[in-house]
Amino acid sequence: MPVLHFLRDNARWVAGGFLLTFFSSFGQTFFISLSAGEIRANYGLSHGDFGAIYMLATLASAASLPQVGKIIDRISVSATVLLSAPMLALACVIMAWSRSLALLVLAIYLLRLFGQGMFTHIAMTAMGRWFAAQRGRAVSLTTIGVNLGEAVFPVSFVTIAALLGWRGSWLVAALVLMLVALPLVYQLMKVERVPQSVAHDPGSPVERDWTRGEVVRDPLFWAVMSGVLAPAFIGTTIFFHQVYLSELRGWAPTVFATSFAVMSGMTIVFALVSGQLVDRFSAIKLLPTFLVPLSLSCFVLAFTDAAWGAYAFMALMGVSYGFASTLFGALWPELYGTRNLGGIRSLIVAFMVFGTAMGPGLTGTLIDHGVSYPGQIAAMGVYCGVISLVMALVSRKALQRRASAALA
Repeated sequence: MPVLHFLRDNARWVAGGFLLTFFSSFGQTFFISLSAGEIRANYGLSHGDFGAIYMLATLASAASLPQVGKIIDRISVSATVLLSAPMLALACVIMAWSRSLALLVLAIYLLRLFGQGMFTHIAMTAMGRWFAAQRGRAVSLTTIGVNLGEAVFPVSFVTIAALLGWRGSWLVAALVLMLVALPLVYQLMKVERVPQSVAHDPGSPVERDWTRGEVVRDPLFWAVMSGVLAPAFIGTTIFFHQVYLSELRGWAPTVFATSFAVMSGMTIVFALVSGQLVDRFSAIKLLPTFLVPLSLSCFVLAFTDAAWGAYAFMALMGVSYGFASTLFGALWPELYGTRNLGGIRSLIVAFMVFGTAMGPGLTGTLIDHGVSYPGQIAAMGVYCGVISLVMALVSRKALQRRASAALA
C-alpha cells in the first residue's frame, strides 16, 4: 500500500500516536535539561546534586511504570490518555510553582513517568494493537514525533522563557497539554481501529497471547532485552558526557551541538525505511541488523580525534536509532501477541528508563577511577557486535517457535 493511501485510510490513528510521542517531549531529558541551570541556581544545587536527584526520580518512575502502564490493558486507549495528560500537565505546574526540593523531585518523577513513560507507552501500544500488516509503517510514522519535538520545543522554550521566565515556560507547557494535546489526541484516538489483513502480517502467527508473568519467564525475552537496552544506554551515556569527550578531543562545544541535527535526520529517514522493511520481512527477521551501525559508531568515536568523527558517530547512531524505534514498537506483538501488550510494554520501557538512568552514573564512576572514556566507548562497540550475533540466534529461535505455532 502506497504511503499516501495508508495515511488517507489511517490518518486519525497515526496522527494520534504521532502527537503522543511529540508531546512526550515535556518529559524527555532534552526538554527538562533546558531548565537545569535555573533549577541549580534556585535550589542551590551542584551539578552532581541535580544529577543525583534526576537519576533517583527517573529510577522511581521506571519502578512505577510497570504498574501504571498495564492500565491500558484494562481500559481504552482514549481513556488512558484522559488520565495521563492531566498528570503530565500537573507535573509541569508543580515544576513551575515548586519552591522546595521535595516538590522538585515530585515534578521530575511525574514528568518522567507520564511524559517519557506513559505518553510513549500509549502510542506504541496502540500502534502495536491496532495495526497488523502495516504495523511497521504505523510505528515508524509515530516514533518520529519525538524528533519533531527535539526540533521545535527547545527553541520555543527559550523564546517563552525570555518573555515569561523559565517557570512561565512550564506553565505554558501545562496549558498546551490541557488545551491542545488532550482534546486533540482524545478525539483522534477515541475510535479504536480494528487490525486488517492479519493473514498477510509478516509477524503472524503468534501461538497465543502471553501474560506478562509468562514473558518474564521466557529466556528469549531476556536475550532480546540484552540488545534492546543498548541504544538507550549508549546514547544517553555518550550525550551526558559529551563535554568531557569534547575536552579530551579538543573539539569546540559547537561540534556535538551541531551534530545532533545529523542524528535526528538519519533517525527519521531510517525509522521510515525500517517501517517498510518490517512490514515486508517482520521485526523478528530484522533483529540481527539494528545494532551493527551502533557498533561502528562507537568505534568511530573511540578512535577518531578529528571533529568529523562526531558527525560520523551521530549519522551511524541515527541509523540504529531509526531501526530501533520501529523495531521496538513492532517486535513485541510479533513475539507475545496483543492482548496483554500494555503490561508487557510497560515493563520493557521501565527497563529502558532504568538503563538511561544508570548509564551516566556508571561511566562517570569509571572515569573517576581512571578508566579511559574512549576505551569505555570502544567496549560499548564490542558489546554491540557480540550482541548482534546473539540477536541472530534469537531471531532464528523466534522464527522456529512461530513456525511451530503455525503447524499446531
